[in-house]
Amino acid sequence: MIQELLIVFLLTLIPTLELRAGIPYGFIALANVSYGWVYVVVISLLTNILLGPIVYFILNKFVHILRKIKIIDRLYIKKVSHIHKKIFPKTEIYGDVALSVFIGIPLPGTGSYTGALAAYILGIKPQKFFWINLVGVLIAGTIVTIVMLSGSQLFTIFIK
Repeated sequence: MIQELLIVFLLTLIPTLELRAGIPYGFIALANVSYGWVYVVVISLLTNILLGPIVYFILNKFVHILRKIKIIDRLYIKKVSHIHKKIFPKTEIYGDVALSVFIGIPLPGTGSYTGALAAYILGIKPQKFFWINLVGVLIAGTIVTIVMLSGSQLFTIFIK
């Protein structure tokens, strides 16, 4: 069980996967463990909640240094323009709720990593981003957990 939970933790750290991969893996890996899914959800949520502020901190401290490398600067500019097109208009209308929902949509390209980058680009203060990220991660975790809980019941007809 410990090995599976470690894999859940590590999957949750991978950009674009985050808890969207950690929770499903944990559900499948710990399908025979009574209430194993609770441990999976807690580990994924805590990891993802802490991940956002850590990424924000790293961006805040090191982006200006890394942008001196041409390829990183090009990637950064490309990502910044993509985020501005996708998120900025929504945050102008809906405020912080838009960023929380963006983090909470369990699709690739959304999540704590992109949310931290968006918050950094938009100039959102770290303390404020912590709460935005918390709400977003709870939304994503709830959605993925509900899907897995309802979907895992479908697998029981194949396993007897």
